[in-house]
Amino acid sequence: MSRLPPLNALRVFNAAARHLNFSLAAKELCVTHSAVSHQIRHLEDWMGCTLFVRHAGGVRLTDAGQSLQQTTQQAFGMLETRCIEIMTRREPARLGLGAPASFLANWLIPRIEKFENHHPDITLKLQTSTSIADLLNHNVDAIILAGSNWPAGVTAVPLFAETIGPVCAATLAEKITSPADIGRNAILNTSSRPGAWADWVKAQKTDQAPNHTSTANASTSTSTSPTGRQFDHLGLMLEAAIAGLGIAIAPELLVTQELYRNRLHAPLGFVPSGASFCLCYRKDDPENPQMTSLLAWLRDEAGLDVEVEAKTKA
Repeated sequence: MSRLPPLNALRVFNAAARHLNFSLAAKELCVTHSAVSHQIRHLEDWMGCTLFVRHAGGVRLTDAGQSLQQTTQQAFGMLETRCIEIMTRREPARLGLGAPASFLANWLIPRIEKFENHHPDITLKLQTSTSIADLLNHNVDAIILAGSNWPAGVTAVPLFAETIGPVCAATLAEKITSPADIGRNAILNTSSRPGAWADWVKAQKTDQAPNHTSTANASTSTSTSPTGRQFDHLGLMLEAAIAGLGIAIAPELLVTQELYRNRLHAPLGFVPSGASFCLCYRKDDPENPQMTSLLAWLRDEAGLDVEVEAKTKA
């Protein structure tokens, strides 16, 4: 059972105690003078003591009234502060961001805390995705992919140029000194990037293509159909390369951790593929300030990477 007096009576008392004037309290509360007097009498009856002393010049607080005012002033002040906090509090905006698993693991996730510190009002929901269809089907709000030709309904903002190259286990890397050596080994491909080998051959400016890779249409890599061991996802192809099952072709950005750990080696280095990693979002989406913030941050981070790489090679 509650031992509190009626809260409305306490509210009226708090106003009257601040003004030491029933008329001013009535004006603040938008009630009549008699309504204030009624609530004060009701509260005094409930408390069993006098809270105000009435005199010709107005009213003054008794000792009990002064004690109660200190408490009501603090309590109503805390209530007001908390109510304002709740009313103005905004839930972080959520953005669904898709990217290949290797990109998430090697590039984005190590930086995610930095993004959150810069943008506490935005929550990124990360999702593994390798297809622009996930964006067009509204499975994600934005997606980071490497490419150069995008559907008409997509805005693609370049972040950094893609470089690609053959990667393999150390035992195979020791035997590869030129592009011609690639074809003496099993070739690994991923269906998510069927033209990767052809892009690499074109970038090499050589006709010494891997024997297991069709290069008849190397100028249009999307029409190239590589043979050899085929995998649905880049991650699976890289695991096969780590296990020594053949030589994979992969973007440098997505294998940096494996190279650092010596699980993979790049015997011929990496060359520009002609594509770029881009942040893609739908053109028909309304203008989104969170997307603008995400894009600005991504471009800043990509710029830092390019700057570090340039200094490293200088």
